[in-house]
Amino acid sequence: MKLENPPTLASELTSLPVTSWRRFARDLHDGRIEQICILSDVERMKCEAEELKQLVAEDVDALSAKSKKERFDKQSWDSLKSSPFYEVLREYRDVLPDDIPAELPQDKGVQHEIDLVPGTKYCVTRQWPLPREQVKAIDDFFESRRKAG
Repeated sequence: MKLENPPTLASELTSLPVTSWRRFARDLHDGRIEQICILSDVERMKCEAEELKQLVAEDVDALSAKSKKERFDKQSWDSLKSSPFYEVLREYRDVLPDDIPAELPQDKGVQHEIDLVPGTKYCVTRQWPLPREQVKAIDDFFESRRKAG
């Protein structure tokens, strides 16, 4: 069925022939459907398009150099004084300094270890599994290291 002017009244729309989604998809795929008419609310589409334009304009303004500078200034140490985390942030201010230092930061004396329960197998993630002989050799090696202390 080909329509030059699609119906706009509800009574005209309900009088059109009905087809299932499955048949519609099959006919569309097979090329038997040459024309599709999508009915939409023009006023709603215009309103949504205008909202989208406003959002895009706001995003462009938010990314301007001036607003970036303003956001950077809002992240200064003075602006953080009212934060409940201010003291902790000041304590670790050398972790993420404003300027990249020429040397490594001072050691804070924190050391990290992973203590495995005796008898726990090693944890290795590989793309391909190892042959059984290699797994046995690795297991034997770690067992001998465990026994040696």
